[in-house]
Amino acid sequence: MAFAVKAIRLMVASSALFLLGFGAATAASPQADEMEIDEQPGYEPSPEEETLSGPYERQVVFFRTTEAPGTIVVHTADRYLYLVQGDNRAIRYGIGVGREGFQWAGMHKITRKQEWPDWRPPPEMIQRQPYLPRFMAGGPGNPMGARALYIGQTVYRIHGTNQPQTIGHAVSSGCFRLVNGDVTDLYNRVPIGTKIVVKQAADL
Repeated sequence: MAFAVKAIRLMVASSALFLLGFGAATAASPQADEMEIDEQPGYEPSPEEETLSGPYERQVVFFRTTEAPGTIVVHTADRYLYLVQGDNRAIRYGIGVGREGFQWAGMHKITRKQEWPDWRPPPEMIQRQPYLPRFMAGGPGNPMGARALYIGQTVYRIHGTNQPQTIGHAVSSGCFRLVNGDVTDLYNRVPIGTKIVVKQAADL
């Protein structure tokens, strides 16, 4: 009998340790999508690389919001950008977002648009990768991608990327990146003055 009781206690203790380990892994999982990846100025992804599939593929989805049609809503935690269409629908784009320490929330307007923008790496990026050029003219292979939409008076932008593998991850210095086909689609739909609402997990 005593042996049986000890065996049961051992099983319970082992289960508890397993659950604690599982809980620790689950708690750490939100950071699992942060990528340590260097910028690759000059790299031109193939059409196959820029074709997204699955949840990050551009698609019309059910989206309940009080925001007016034409508003951009960014859900940073989910890695999605929504362009509200009305009737509880939105066009959803997969995005890359700011890494830990560079994420933000707020309400602004799109103040400027540019095709094939130039790239000037921010100081924190230069600090991490001192070999990067201080300036790169816009064009294929530019890390800013095919289009840029500038957010208010901030330093942040919605822009393209020459690294489509980073979509769905926390990789940037606070900007939102889309594959070039998606940012071009968004650029063509959104006029200057468009409202943009950026939400963190606590704001959802």
